[in-house]
Amino acid sequence: MSRIRNTMDIAKSSWQVLKADKELMLLPIMSTIATVITIVLFAIPIFLSNSDFDNWEPTTANYIQFFIMYLALAYVTIFFNAALVSAAHERLNGGNPTVGSALRGAASRAGKILPWALVSATVSFILRAIEERAGAVGRIVIGLVGMAWAVVTFLVLPIIVVEGHSVGPAVRRSVDLFKRTWGENLAAQVGFGLIGFVAAIPGVALIFLGASNGLAILVILGILLIAAVAIVMATLNGIFQTALYHYAADGTVPGGYFNDQAFSGAFRTKGGDRF
Repeated sequence: MSRIRNTMDIAKSSWQVLKADKELMLLPIMSTIATVITIVLFAIPIFLSNSDFDNWEPTTANYIQFFIMYLALAYVTIFFNAALVSAAHERLNGGNPTVGSALRGAASRAGKILPWALVSATVSFILRAIEERAGAVGRIVIGLVGMAWAVVTFLVLPIIVVEGHSVGPAVRRSVDLFKRTWGENLAAQVGFGLIGFVAAIPGVALIFLGASNGLAILVILGILLIAAVAIVMATLNGIFQTALYHYAADGTVPGGYFNDQAFSGAFRTKGGDRF
């Protein structure tokens, strides 16, 4: 129960930060738009070069195209997440971030974000390729491997944005912070996912009711509600990621928005002592 209470406290604190900078919700929207544009730009050449999709067999060139698209999509996602981290870091340290300052913060680390996007895309691409060829048990194992990778590298982006490390040192530092302090990293990530799931249920219900009764307006409202939940949760996750980094690195979260007890109640060192 204490883990659930800590997660709720952290979610409420993240919400307080978001209320101070509501315009930051524009960043996930911009990320989504950029993602769609990227997919279209890569899909058009593939469609134009293949007229018979019923009998289409991917070529080596196609696989290269897919990987480059995967890399581009990873970079878009990571860049806008870096902008969120930069804005949250600015707010926690007493600043007043804007969308412009957030984008400038991410742009200042653009050269370091690209290698991290390459690493992330490569790992994800390999895991997905193995998963598609594995059996049921293999898919479960690969899923666990992917989850472990996501958890131990969760702090890589704030380390790159705040400390300016390159990918290698950032990954090693993220792993070190995870080994020294554990608990809220995984618990809160899962907790945030559950909060988003519960918040999206009304939207799913509206879509189901609308589809069952032929009411398009309900379907549209349901889709908009789910999209709004996704935008809010993406923004809150960036704020939480930044706060978690500060606590793991410094033992406290600046700004007064977060109660350190919410973190210290769940973080323990490997020896079992509280951080």
